[in-house]
Amino acid sequence: MTKKPAVSERLRRQVQERAQGRCEYCLIHKSDMYYPHEPDHVIAEKHGGPTSLDNLAWACFYCNRFKGSDLASIDPTSNKVVFLFNPREQRWNRHFRLNGALIEGITSSGRATVALLHLNDPERVAYRLGLIDIGHYPVR
Repeated sequence: MTKKPAVSERLRRQVQERAQGRCEYCLIHKSDMYYPHEPDHVIAEKHGGPTSLDNLAWACFYCNRFKGSDLASIDPTSNKVVFLFNPREQRWNRHFRLNGALIEGITSSGRATVALLHLNDPERVAYRLGLIDIGHYPVR
């Protein structure tokens, strides 16, 4: 018996097209990564989130692994528990800003997301700097 994939190919394409091939968390384009991007359940299935276009975000391998099934984390500024950035309900530029290759959280949700997803780990920043140098990051 063959197990049905969690996200159909049709739905995967729709999620990717809506995001224009970019990770909805770190903005890296799928063509600039070794590992393929994948659909992320914004609200994980284990928390009752459906496998639907309205609950899926296009995420790079790293952002998806760091996020996992989490819905919330700690804002490093206030030390309060806050919901993570939700690309289905929130706009990226209201929660983050780019400072060169650094992704800065400008809200409690943005800061918690930056921290949990390790968006500014030195290797990731260095990689984005290289993409900036060749004109591949960001393209919004």
